[in-house]
Amino acid sequence: MNYPGQSEVMTGTSIMAVKYGSGLDSGVIIGADTRTSSGSYCANRVTDKLDQVTSHIFVQRSGSSADTQAIADIVRYYISIHEAESNKMPRVQTAANLLKDLIYTNKNRLMAGMICAGWDDEVGASVFEVTPFSGTIVQEDWAIGGSGSSFIYGFCDSEYKPGMSKEETKAFVTMALAHAMSRDGSSGGCIRIATIDKNGAAREFVQGDKLPVN
Repeated sequence: MNYPGQSEVMTGTSIMAVKYGSGLDSGVIIGADTRTSSGSYCANRVTDKLDQVTSHIFVQRSGSSADTQAIADIVRYYISIHEAESNKMPRVQTAANLLKDLIYTNKNRLMAGMICAGWDDEVGASVFEVTPFSGTIVQEDWAIGGSGSSFIYGFCDSEYKPGMSKEETKAFVTMALAHAMSRDGSSGGCIRIATIDKNGAAREFVQGDKLPVN
């Protein structure tokens, strides 16, 4: 007999990260919906899927809530030790490689597809996508993930343009996530957005009734 809460909570998710600008003046906009689902049951309407691991680096979570939260906590722990020992700002790629190692080494025990994005003082902004099971790590100008991502690949291919400004990138992320949420029954709620650049991270929140697409 199965009891409520016996199985792990799975997230129906839409996550996204887009880089703008170039060099040390670049930045990245990340965003995610806020719905955590367990099958057809909405377990949480206002989940925060943007996990901050340093002042300038975030990881975004899709897959099992328990698995991805644990991975984010472990990355935050190791990156803090690395930062203390090296006395330097951690590189985004370092955090992404940690994600890759954790996901691939435990591929038979975890369900986690994650995006690592942020800014460092060596290369500026960067976006890395780490796939579930294989642990493949890919650096991209934009990345999407989660169950809602399959609905917006065409939109992103069509609407993404290199050289977009910060405001254009933010509007692009908001519109793409709103489309994903409108199509994917496991994504929904509101949109959380963070802008990461040399000045740090700034968060924004778009209420469900203020989305550009319903």
